[in-house]
Order: sequence, then C-alpha cells, then structure tokens
Amino acid sequence: MGKFDGKVAVVTGGTSGIGLATAQQFVQEGAYVFITGRRQRELDEAVKQIGKNVTGVRGDISKSEDLDRLFETVEREKGQIDILFANAGLGSLLPLGEITEAQYYKTFDVNVKGTIFTVQKALPLFPNKRGSIILTGSTAGSTGMPAFSIYGASKAAIRQLVRSWILDMKGTEVRMNILSPGTIVTPAYDELFGSELDHFLEQAKNDIPLGRVGQVEEISNAVMFLASNESSYLNGVELFVDGGVAQV
Repeated sequence: MGKFDGKVAVVTGGTSGIGLATAQQFVQEGAYVFITGRRQRELDEAVKQIGKNVTGVRGDISKSEDLDRLFETVEREKGQIDILFANAGLGSLLPLGEITEAQYYKTFDVNVKGTIFTVQKALPLFPNKRGSIILTGSTAGSTGMPAFSIYGASKAAIRQLVRSWILDMKGTEVRMNILSPGTIVTPAYDELFGSELDHFLEQAKNDIPLGRVGQVEEISNAVMFLASNESSYLNGVELFVDGGVAQV
C-alpha cells in the first residue's frame, strides 16, 4: 500500500531533474500524476520513463492559456487535485552591469507570475479545501550568489508570497510550504554552467557543510514528506535541502 494511494498530484516542470524524480516517486507511492513541460519530445520521454498512472500536458506556466489547458485536463480526467508541486522555473547567470530587461522578464514571468497563477488556478480543484501545495524555492533566495541576483530575487518572492497566502487560506486545510534545494545535480546545471560545471561543483562542495552536492532523490524524498500527513502541522515553512549551506 502506497503513501498516496488514490491521490492526484500535479508536478509542473516534470520532464527532468527534480520534477521527474518527484513524479516517479509519487507514482511509486500510489498517486496518479500530471506532469508539465514545454517541449513535447521531452514530455513524451518523461511519460514513458514514469511508465504508468501519468498524463503529460505540454505547456509554459507563464502563459495563462497553457495553465487553463492543464487544469481543464486534470478536471476532466480526475476531477480533483490533492497535491500540487509548483516546481517549474528557470534561471540564467548575468552579473550587475550585464542584466537585461529580457532576462528580467523571462525569469519573473516564469518563476513569479507563472507560480502565482499555477497556484491560483489549481485551488478550485482541491476537494473540500484540503491538500498540500509545495513550491520550489532555492537557497539563492536567501543567500547571495554572484551573477544570480535576478533568479535569487524571483525565489525570494516565492517566500513572501507563501507568507501571505497561508493567511489568505486561513480556515481551509490546504497547506503551503516551500522546498528550497541547494546545489543538486540536474540537467539544468549543464545548461547553466556548460563547460564550467565541474569547476562549479568542486567549488560548491567546499562551501557545503556536508561536503558534497545533493541528488534529485534527496529532494523528492523531502517533497514526499511535505505532501504527506507526516507534515500535517507544517504550514508556511521553507525547508532547505542543501547540506546546510543556507545556514552558515
């Protein structure tokens, strides 16, 4: 018997890395999962890899019509959402002096606007106003990182949104928490750092109290906790899964 038997989970940004690992674990624990991704080929590959109890919905969370299509699909096929993992996001490296309006709008459109309307459009599908919403933050939202100010600011915004949202949701049993990963080996890091990735990872290890970078399964394990009744009295928490780096 799985931890989430009969539950319906939605995972945005579910085609690779943390999102894919989390979707796989939800299915292993008995849930039916809807995943999103912007590229159809990667979405199809992720659905094939998960193997069962999964629907892929192509879309960009910064586009309202794509979110509408996602939640219309969920409502038509399952009628409800029990768990929302608002995980989709992006970032790029540009130091002060090189920041562009295009980078700013692209980052905030996805990480902030997209997250706001992902959560807002999902709410009517939570049965009896009960369930768990987990939002992906980042240690970059709490610590300084060179060339990462725009991304960090977008993740700091998530923290403030949740502080207010749990008050907006007072009187319901919908919990909202933030999961903030540290340095985790995912395909996104290849895109971000390219040929400098190995150097970045070695430097990161020296800064992390545990002395190593994290794996996606360590993040998905934490998502399982926040999604389950084991965390039933956690609300508005930012859980850092980062080897301790945000605490020093």
